[in-house]
Amino acid sequence: MLHKTAETAAPIHELLANRWSPRAFTDRPVEPAKLLAVFEAARWAASSSNGQPWAFIVAQRSDKAAFDQMLQCLVPGNQSWAALAPVLILTFARLKWAGEERVNRTAQHDLGMATAMLSIQAEALGLRTHHMSGIDLDKIREVYAVPPDFDPVSAIALGYQGDAALLPEEKDRAREPNPRTRKPLDEFVFAGRFGAAAGLL
Repeated sequence: MLHKTAETAAPIHELLANRWSPRAFTDRPVEPAKLLAVFEAARWAASSSNGQPWAFIVAQRSDKAAFDQMLQCLVPGNQSWAALAPVLILTFARLKWAGEERVNRTAQHDLGMATAMLSIQAEALGLRTHHMSGIDLDKIREVYAVPPDFDPVSAIALGYQGDAALLPEEKDRAREPNPRTRKPLDEFVFAGRFGAAAGLL
């Protein structure tokens, strides 16, 4: 298995340091108890006023019709490799407070909190996740009869990491071993005013 431990400026938990987003997955099914656990982790994410403005639709490869339907909701560039994953998930954010016309300004942020918790729980269980923004919003709305107060936001491939040689596209095989990179802290952690590096390093 390919490992990509982050080179961090300070020690962080190994689940965070080792988490990355492969495109290659094995065909090993995700055990029901593990699938339940990742959604239970999402359930306990923090959210503004405990609004929990998230929803998920899940499809497992063991249900070919449901899986193929969800796969067709991804952009073609994601379909080729995501077809390998045993689980696909669509994520949704409720844009207004339940029962109100008032906009929930942090809905997508709160969904992000939930998907982060899902991802770290998956990592703890030996699973990997790959989050995708490349989805067909109109098709998702039509296929899944999405209520108007929910927005489709992203898709997640979930499963056990596989060998890059399994990937059908050469471009995906080539980029799988690429090193993980991030901006340095001074580029986004500020103090005093926006753009002034906090000088934590």
